[in-house]
Amino acid sequence: ARLALTYPSERLEENVRELAAKLENPLIARCDVTSDQEIADLAANIDQAFGGLDFFVHGAGFAPQAELSNPFVQTSREGFRVALDVSTYSLIGLTRAMAPLMAKRGGGSVLTLTYLGSERVFTNYNVMGVAKAALEASVRYLAANLGPQNIRVNAISAGPIKTLAASGISGFSNILQVYRDRAPLRRNVELAEVADAAVFLLSRAGRAVTGEILMVDAGFHVIGGA
Repeated sequence: ARLALTYPSERLEENVRELAAKLENPLIARCDVTSDQEIADLAANIDQAFGGLDFFVHGAGFAPQAELSNPFVQTSREGFRVALDVSTYSLIGLTRAMAPLMAKRGGGSVLTLTYLGSERVFTNYNVMGVAKAALEASVRYLAANLGPQNIRVNAISAGPIKTLAASGISGFSNILQVYRDRAPLRRNVELAEVADAAVFLLSRAGRAVTGEILMVDAGFHVIGGA
């Protein structure tokens, strides 16, 4: 498959280009997901380069640092808006722009990434938990809306993994330890395991699955409070 990779700003462009160097002739494009115009430009670039689209993966998530470190009750109106805009609405905006490209191929698959903080309280996750809860609801509504076009929409809820986004969460190493101690498999999830689940949902192997939040967390989500 030929892939397209995006970056939101020049600060992260180098990271994306390092990844692109390992792939076969990918399309690289800037896309600030808070800009409808940049989303429209991305869709036009993809359509011109590929003549359609089979799938896309949504991985945008952000909240201002203060909203993660302060008590949740201190969440600011602007911080709430930013978190929901970047982390949740962007899925809707991107899906709306990409759906016509997938329809050209007779259907397609949309995948986003969520976390158990959408359902349970995790220290220092705060407004991101609200954003992820809204993201999961959006997955279900988009799946119902786009199913007649044979466009599937799903999410993976992975266990904690050391990523750029995770670096902004205070006490993240403690979260990793809690998962190792309490998950039924007694270990943390690896990136390759999340990737394998993504391939399943994006490929024909998952062609009957839509509106699903797939837990890939070594079973941590089944454990109660005792």
